Amino acid sequence: MAPSFQDLPQDGVDDHDEDEIDFSDLQEAYNVHLEEGLDTFVVVDGLPVVPEESREKLTKFVGRKLTSVGRLKGEMFMPIDDSGKTQGFAFVEYESPDQAAAAIKQLHGVPLDKKHTMAVNKLTDIDRYGNADFDDEYHAPVLPDFAEKEHLRWWVGDGRDQLAMYRNDMVGVFWNEKEEGLENCVDREHWTEAFVQWSPLGTYLTSVHSQGVQLWGGPSWTRQMRFAHPGVNLVDFSPNENYLVTWSHRPLTVDENHPILSVEEDGKNYIIWDIATGKVLRSFVTIDLPGPPTDAEGNPVKKKIQWPAFKWSADDKYVARMTPAQSVSVYELPRMNLLDKQSIKIEGIIDFEWSPATPQRDSKKDYEQLFCFWTPELGSNPAKVGLMSIPSKEIVRTRNLFNVSDAKLHWQSDAKYVCVKVDRHSKSKKSLATNLEIFRVQEKGVPVEVVDAIKDTVINFAWEPHGDRFVLITAGEVPVGAAVPPKTSISFFCPEKVKPPAVGNFKLIKTIDKKNSNAIYWSPKGRFVVVATVHSNQSFDLDFWDLDFEGEKEEKDKDLTANLQLMATGDHYGVTDIEWDPSGRYVITSASVWKHQMENGYHLYDFKGELLREEPVEKIKQLLWRPRPTTMLSKDEQKKIRKNLREYSRVFDQEDEDRKNTANREVIERRRRALEEWLAWRRATEEDVREERSELGLEKLDINGVDGDDEAGGEYVEEIVEEIIDETEEVVT
Repeated sequence: MAPSFQDLPQDGVDDHDEDEIDFSDLQEAYNVHLEEGLDTFVVVDGLPVVPEESREKLTKFVGRKLTSVGRLKGEMFMPIDDSGKTQGFAFVEYESPDQAAAAIKQLHGVPLDKKHTMAVNKLTDIDRYGNADFDDEYHAPVLPDFAEKEHLRWWVGDGRDQLAMYRNDMVGVFWNEKEEGLENCVDREHWTEAFVQWSPLGTYLTSVHSQGVQLWGGPSWTRQMRFAHPGVNLVDFSPNENYLVTWSHRPLTVDENHPILSVEEDGKNYIIWDIATGKVLRSFVTIDLPGPPTDAEGNPVKKKIQWPAFKWSADDKYVARMTPAQSVSVYELPRMNLLDKQSIKIEGIIDFEWSPATPQRDSKKDYEQLFCFWTPELGSNPAKVGLMSIPSKEIVRTRNLFNVSDAKLHWQSDAKYVCVKVDRHSKSKKSLATNLEIFRVQEKGVPVEVVDAIKDTVINFAWEPHGDRFVLITAGEVPVGAAVPPKTSISFFCPEKVKPPAVGNFKLIKTIDKKNSNAIYWSPKGRFVVVATVHSNQSFDLDFWDLDFEGEKEEKDKDLTANLQLMATGDHYGVTDIEWDPSGRYVITSASVWKHQMENGYHLYDFKGELLREEPVEKIKQLLWRPRPTTMLSKDEQKKIRKNLREYSRVFDQEDEDRKNTANREVIERRRRALEEWLAWRRATEEDVREERSELGLEKLDINGVDGDDEAGGEYVEEIVEEIIDETEEVVT
């Protein structure tokens, strides 16, 4: 039916109420988004309130901070109220949204003085939160139900140690059993794409993938945290497992819609993460080590990086990075802001190392961390080794060196000493020799002792953990065109005996010549050391030494704090890796398929060098002991345990015996089940044979040598087994 004009309302008369009409769909479709085009503007709040004549000075001061992260577009607008004073905030515009985002991330919360802290926010955020539609009424957050988490250090209470094995595409974690072999704890296929790595205290097992890094832990080996870093190549932890560094040789390409990474990480290689929150603290680009772009034949040389590029203080409060030949940048955690807002300029710096423990210097009561650095000879200036205190940046000690070709820095684990291994060349630069410059950090004035009774070049050096002794390996010059590497010598050093707490001068204990050794592995508890030949095609020696042998000392060693004894020698064909377990009881050697494909597997030795187990493992790649956290017992409690060690040992001996008996019971039970199954099969078979012979009308068969129905001729053997139920030992005085 066609519409009738008679039904139309008269002029000025409308039956519809505009308030009742729903325009929400039109508003949503044609709404003007005011935020578009304003993402380069930021609001700076928390500024001091000053009179108009001081506004220009304040503007310059704040402007210097704002321009440190990007370029401003136009001038800063700082409004003034009716009284002629600033209102404590300002507006600025950056040239790009990325610069505005960087300003918010790096400058928000930065203190201006003791009373004022700068707050930097997006202009669009201010507009959004100031909108009338924003609910400013407080609503209590809804707390999720408590879910108990697994204990991440659950394995510490067990007397055994764990190790991770990566072979083929499988990654497994095993308990080490002295006699029964490895007991599997967990085994997963394709757990990692590149390699696995324990965190320094053993809390996490790290797996590396093309999209990033994952941390695993707890009795169920669940994922604890993931860190997105596409193309990651290397991983490093801070000493106390608070922070993580990831690195990729290719710069990151980050989309603005990435759920975790921001555009600030675009083009960067390093990311420093907070492990607890999984958040990015800061990112950096790679700084290549200086070197010639081509070799002698004109071929391009691969660029080298220093790893780890970021080095941590012992307490995780600082992390530092070196710009070769220029400076060291020290960052404070957790904000990752540059210490005193500037790098420490050290002209020509080649290397630096933090002390591995918080130093205890004589007469120094204030908090400090130390790092040691060295610089080469520059013009007429000699080479220099220095100790710097952080955060004061005070130079604690320096020492000038001459005719230096190279130097290596070696801290003792308790930060009592730092040994600088100095390779010196002759005036003609045709020969090299090594001497050791040992800084006694805990003594007044940090005296330096020189050990120069070394004929050849030192190729390896290692301090005894928590001790005062060290081992070094020297090698002579390699003849031109020689196919066989030169023989090496092993030298053992210790201090002379003096009244404690003083430490005597370092003296040579003994030198072993005509060896092929090139690696030193101290027990984590000290005293025992393995000197070995690794990554060699011709020699695979393992020498087990004891520096506190309980036998009689030679007359010439009466005044020394060591009694050296070779306990055992061994060999492991193709050995590539050697590692002590955290308790210092076992040494494991392995031949990795990453190095060669001949006789891959592992050997397990005790600390005396006795071979306990030899296992071939196809395509084994890694074998890593799980580290243990430092003990929470005081020194007095540790002394008490050592004093009553026999009493504590009985508990663990009983646990070992129970575990062994449990294993024996399982074997016996398995054998009993097999026997019962066989006897049941035999009875059923005999019954079938009897029925079949009966149907055929044949005589009954005497299967057991007697008539099947007559068991009187059977022979029974009774065996008596004596077992000691309990044994008590009494001391009669």
